[in-house]
Amino acid sequence: MDFGLSKEQEMMRKEMKHFCKKELSKEYVQWMDENVDFPPDELWQKFVDIGFFKSSIPEEYGGDALSYLDQMIIYEEICKASMSVALAVGTTSGFGPRFIAELGTKEQKEKYLPLIGEGKLKTCMALTEPAGGTDILGAISTFAEEKQDRWVLNGEKVFITAAHASDYMITICKTESDAKPSRSLSVFLVPSASKGITITRIPKISCHHCDSVGITFSNVEIPHENLLGTKGNGWYEMLTVLNPERIACAIMGVGLIAAAYEDAFAYAQQRQAFGGPISRFQILQHYLADIYINMENSRNLTYKAAWLCDHGKPYHMEATMAKLVASEGALHAGRFGAEILGGYGICMEYPMQRYLRDAYQLQFSPISNEMSKNMMMQFQGLPKSWA
Repeated sequence: MDFGLSKEQEMMRKEMKHFCKKELSKEYVQWMDENVDFPPDELWQKFVDIGFFKSSIPEEYGGDALSYLDQMIIYEEICKASMSVALAVGTTSGFGPRFIAELGTKEQKEKYLPLIGEGKLKTCMALTEPAGGTDILGAISTFAEEKQDRWVLNGEKVFITAAHASDYMITICKTESDAKPSRSLSVFLVPSASKGITITRIPKISCHHCDSVGITFSNVEIPHENLLGTKGNGWYEMLTVLNPERIACAIMGVGLIAAAYEDAFAYAQQRQAFGGPISRFQILQHYLADIYINMENSRNLTYKAAWLCDHGKPYHMEATMAKLVASEGALHAGRFGAEILGGYGICMEYPMQRYLRDAYQLQFSPISNEMSKNMMMQFQGLPKSWA
């Protein structure tokens, strides 16, 4: 059992850390959080220039084909600098390559994967609907009707991250009226510029510089060849994406914990009160110790899930646990980091308030923590608590 990183992995981490320190300074991230709903084009291009989007692309399509663990090591540094930026680049580097590489035809792979690797095509996943998020099989009503050489989509999606900036929406729809729920879904590549698509902004407290939006499909027509995978088999095909997504969301929590710990630790050493630094107070040391323990536990569990994924071993339990532990750890770090900073913890000029706001989004995305616990027990053989 080896918990160490290779020299190559340490180098990748160091390079991304240097990149984030230069391009994602706290001042710039604060400016984005107050002024934009998606990272500016010039920042996106800088991610292109360092080869970030090639990391998850297969080599035969111009990519670097990094392992999932390698990708998470790099991604952690971005999450630490800005969860919004991590979401923005992650919806393209995560959803696009995995869906298309796993489900796409040869023609689809040749057409889209190189463009994603070159940063010329942005993607998102349109899954959640107003009737429910975690209850995928019971909630989805957006319907794609097959008509000769095209599909016609009607329905509504909600809380879709980065859809307003995407070129293609990887959209999950019902295509079967009479089949059982698990055999009724299909996956489509929907051009975002298609006639009949309406985007509605959803103001929220978290991740300001990467909006999550509502989408309405009204008789949206897409080419017949834009089906990804097999008609009616979308539920099972999605599982190859949903479990890795939980790992990616877990590493977001790890990044938030690390950022909150670093800021709170530094502040506790600098802040003077009652004749000395507040870092000497036992209760604040306990706060910092708890944050640090959560950071290490979350990182270890997340890296383990990524390692299992890379080695073709079952990892659904570990991915679910990692998301749960990391998201709760992030919320704890934001709350007690703010306690350490006192009044400055809720001042907009300090990033601690942003860590806390962003952490709330992880409590129920992409799956609620309560449902995570239920699913873990289902994996252990207990009956479904929601059936």
